Amino acid sequence: MDLPKIYTVHQQFEDTSIKDVAGTVRKEFSKFNPGEKIKNGQSVAVGVASRGTHDLQILVKTTIDCLKEMGLKPFVIPAMGSHGGGTGEGQEEVLKDLGISEEQVGAKIVSSMDVVSLGKIQAGAEVFMAKDAILADHIVVINRVKPHTAFRSDVESGLCKILAVGCGRQIGAENMHRYDLAKTIVPAAELIMEKTPVLCGLAVTENAMGGTHSLKLANPEEFADVDREFLKTAWEIFPKLPLDDLDVLIVDEIGKNVSGAGMDPNVVGFWRREGGVRNPDYRVLVTLDLTPQSHGNATGLGFVDLTTKRLISMVDWQATYLNSLTCGVFRASRMPIPLENDLEVVETAVSRTPEMEKIRLARIVNTGSLETFWVSKELIPELQAKKGIDVEKEALDFGFDESGRILPMH
Repeated sequence: MDLPKIYTVHQQFEDTSIKDVAGTVRKEFSKFNPGEKIKNGQSVAVGVASRGTHDLQILVKTTIDCLKEMGLKPFVIPAMGSHGGGTGEGQEEVLKDLGISEEQVGAKIVSSMDVVSLGKIQAGAEVFMAKDAILADHIVVINRVKPHTAFRSDVESGLCKILAVGCGRQIGAENMHRYDLAKTIVPAAELIMEKTPVLCGLAVTENAMGGTHSLKLANPEEFADVDREFLKTAWEIFPKLPLDDLDVLIVDEIGKNVSGAGMDPNVVGFWRREGGVRNPDYRVLVTLDLTPQSHGNATGLGFVDLTTKRLISMVDWQATYLNSLTCGVFRASRMPIPLENDLEVVETAVSRTPEMEKIRLARIVNTGSLETFWVSKELIPELQAKKGIDVEKEALDFGFDESGRILPMH
């Protein structure tokens, strides 16, 4: 089959970023006054999520250094719900892949799935907290604030969520997801802060290019307000494709390091996860690969129409199903049609369009990397009419190796 020519598109995003991340974290800690809360030699559990955060290692290491300089003894705990296959060993491995190990950040990693029940909130949800955290003298959490992939509210992913869901391990995360997260995250976080020694939290936002846009060290009573403030910022700089109508969208890879949902529904269409209005309307959605950092967790595969047998062979179905069962989005782990290789997937996807010269096709690396992407000729006039868009003139061919595997465009 003669595949359409494609053209390279560059999209300009807000790229304001903190140049000295470590220095800015230190500046925030210099303003932090815990008063008589802390005593020399006390332990601190530092909760770290599995979300792909660009400067995560710097954020964690600098936080640990600052806590040590305050006379405290920090250690790291995974705060990632059911990720890592729902085991302590698996979650420690996820952190290691993110650059968080004792050698890299200067603190021991303590990882188990043991939790303690803290009681119920008014909505009826039982709130659980990591036992490792409760046994410490203090708790500090670090998390990126961003739009959630499953619900809308004024508080979504951030400091409150890492407490209410991430620190609840698999049991806590599963229980919280049984209820309306939009209404339970803040009350659950407030209960945790009432009953456990939460010292502070480091909230960060990222620009579309991956740089740290803003950060703030918050006292526990500030968590919800900081989450609200930073979520507004996150939406303002959130990266999307500047196209709402496509016959085919090719996503080179999905993965847990790209999005908690594997591919961000805020990019490919929230309707693929929750139903409703098809906006944006990407009629055939395909993905070709699974990132190694996912450790076989292919959550998000169920949003896809076509994929490769190679990707399917990489899936750890137990980890994938556990993730979907925990969050309650069962469709996230459904099986798309697996075809022999990338070439067959692309050919099958475009074959649904009767007039190849008019096909509306785009290709992206993943939903977290949208500054450069590729489109068919039919989309060029629409893109050229938009601000901040540059379309290269050279026409490119899809490239495949002898096994039918797609070649990178960059």
